[in-house]
Amino acid sequence: MQYPDSLRARARLAAAGLLLMVMALAGCQKIELERAGGTKLNWDTLRGQWVLVNYWAEWCKPCLEEIPELNELDKAPDITILGVNFDGIRGEALVELGDRMGIGFTMLADDPGPEFGWKLPVALPATFIVNPDGDLVEARFGPQTEEDIRALIGG
Repeated sequence: MQYPDSLRARARLAAAGLLLMVMALAGCQKIELERAGGTKLNWDTLRGQWVLVNYWAEWCKPCLEEIPELNELDKAPDITILGVNFDGIRGEALVELGDRMGIGFTMLADDPGPEFGWKLPVALPATFIVNPDGDLVEARFGPQTEEDIRALIGG
């Protein structure tokens, strides 16, 4: 049985409308990240800032070397540093480890990468740099300095 062209056109329009509605609702989904201490961080509150998502581990010597640089960068009003422990340490153990290592920036309980379609880094330290619009600009490997990051973001 063949349907008239007008019915096929209406069916296509309905399908397109449904697709647009699903896409609009998906864009409204809030991304909340859990901090090491258990409180939530709404990703949208970071818009307008540069965000550096830094993957680190206690056994990684270059990770230890860059902590003071990242702590300084995190004090800037236009930059937020979010730390992700590569070894999956969570909860109070993560908070205590961060304190022992002198980490002053926000540590996340979980890797946010899957939320954004990022692959787990293959080398440490790894720093994913997100611009004020929320777009991933670059992933860098090796210890970062304040000078390196400022050169990249232009300030």
